[in-house]
Amino acid sequence: MKFRNFKMVDYVVYGRGCFDQLDEIIAPHRKEGAPMVFLLDQYFENDAAFKARIPLKGNDQLLIADVTYEPKTSQVDAIATQLKEQFGTVSGIIGIGGGSVMDLAAAVSLMITNPGKAEDYQGWDLVKNPGVYKVGIPTISGTGAEVSRTCVLSGPERKLGMNSDFTPFDQIVLDPELIKSVPKNQRFYTGMDCYIHCIESLQGTYLNAFSQSYGEKALELCQKVFLNKKEWDAESDEDLMMASYAGGMSIAYSQVGVAHAVSYGLAHVLGVKHGIGNCIVFNHLEEFYPEGVKEFHQMVKQADIDIPQGITKGLTEEQFNTMIDVSLNMAPLWENALGKNWREQMTRERLRKLYERL
Repeated sequence: MKFRNFKMVDYVVYGRGCFDQLDEIIAPHRKEGAPMVFLLDQYFENDAAFKARIPLKGNDQLLIADVTYEPKTSQVDAIATQLKEQFGTVSGIIGIGGGSVMDLAAAVSLMITNPGKAEDYQGWDLVKNPGVYKVGIPTISGTGAEVSRTCVLSGPERKLGMNSDFTPFDQIVLDPELIKSVPKNQRFYTGMDCYIHCIESLQGTYLNAFSQSYGEKALELCQKVFLNKKEWDAESDEDLMMASYAGGMSIAYSQVGVAHAVSYGLAHVLGVKHGIGNCIVFNHLEEFYPEGVKEFHQMVKQADIDIPQGITKGLTEEQFNTMIDVSLNMAPLWENALGKNWREQMTRERLRKLYERL
């Protein structure tokens, strides 16, 4: 048996207020004439106080990242091309925001140093050159994007990540203060992304002691935050931030499963964002994860959240077929969920019926 040798994040700083150490953290990585590029979530576009805390120097660039939709390969190419044409190269890319912003930052870092277009690298181990220095700073917790080997992108043909040893960040900054202002619904949907990571990892065929140890801790923290606490407080922010980190580590050495495989199709055809898409799908997966879905329903009720229903009603045959194609392209996810003979179990007809229930 051949074991995968995974590349993880090089450096992690954690603690309330650690964002204010960013200047000294990135200082050794500055190169003369080459700017640091800060990709800031559009959520903070009009937050002058927060923007003033970003350590801009010299010709550094502060770019507002439009995450109305999940990152597109064309968006990555546009930013990378602009930076290369204007500066030749950059000292680093720093993503400050949710999972989409961090995925965008990681992808732009890679496209500064790799030829062609971002869509050329959608898949497993296609990236050949290390990117420029990159930092991930989550301002919402749950996706695990801060520790992921994959930056997920929607391309012209498919939604699929750039999954490589060069994708993980060189540095992440985990400051629980940064997630305190997340709106209730968004916090739930993104938190459930973490919860679903745990269920899919812990019940998958790829499970091992490494992924299990992280997955069990992340699951425990999710249950504490979304089931056992009545009010959200500072401790909840800390717990969810650590759950996101541990959940991301769990799937780094295993995989996700049915909910993620199906939600990729929703995102590609309907533009449904990742967190809410996973919730929409997981809401109907009792046949695969009975205990997890039961507990999920309890969390939904306690949080007083309405999960959208009927979003695939009225779709064309072509749209259904595209969703199915995108989903079935996620072979490692299906194998983790159902085993090596997953193609015999998850036929196009069975997947079509599942999509119709959403």
